[in-house]
Amino acid sequence: MIIYPDKIFTPWQRKEGHYLEVADLPKDLIDSKPDEIVIGTGYSGVMKVSPKIKEYFKSQNIELIIEPTSIAWQTYNQLSQSKKVIALFHLTC
Repeated sequence: MIIYPDKIFTPWQRKEGHYLEVADLPKDLIDSKPDEIVIGTGYSGVMKVSPKIKEYFKSQNIELIIEPTSIAWQTYNQLSQSKKVIALFHLTC
């Protein structure tokens, strides 16, 4: 599930279900100009995030937080009170 400030995109599929790479990011993600991205890696944190994702968001001057989804939803709720945040949540595992 991807939560934008004005919409929710679901289901969110990746090439490899437990691995996130740049090609898996929606094309409109950067166009939304978020201040921060929160990635939830599954309830237990099983989904792995490519190091290229970190490089990609850094090159776009977007802060990135990667946490198990069991924690990431709370981070998203807190940050979204004062910043433009997009959350990418892997909902299982």
